[in-house]
Amino acid sequence: VQLQASGGGLVQTGGSLRLSCAVSGRTFRNSATAWFRQAPGKEREFVAALTWSASNTYYADSVKGRFTIARDNAKNTVSLQMNSLKPEDTAAYYCALDLVYSGAYYYRPNIYNYWGQGTLVTVSS
Repeated sequence: VQLQASGGGLVQTGGSLRLSCAVSGRTFRNSATAWFRQAPGKEREFVAALTWSASNTYYADSVKGRFTIARDNAKNTVSLQMNSLKPEDTAAYYCALDLVYSGAYYYRPNIYNYWGQGTLVTVSS
């Protein structure tokens, strides 16, 4: 299984970006996919997650109402639409996959088996 993240860039405060995570290889219907981010000097933090069926979505309080996670099953990609961006959203963003999601702890990095490389998002003030 491989994950390839893309879509980062430089944007002004209030702007929008759309990140994409392409998932290749074998996946399972009870998997979960998530986005995390890590700013310089800070720990990696949870941003958003959804289950394979996309029936359940989860968001960090800091992004709720501004970010939307979605899945395109036909293309096997997971996107993160980011609106109303703020300077504090500046970070490297990583997508992650848990092949057999237990139904809990979606916000913990250590449950995810596979990670993509980071894509940098910079929000200027």
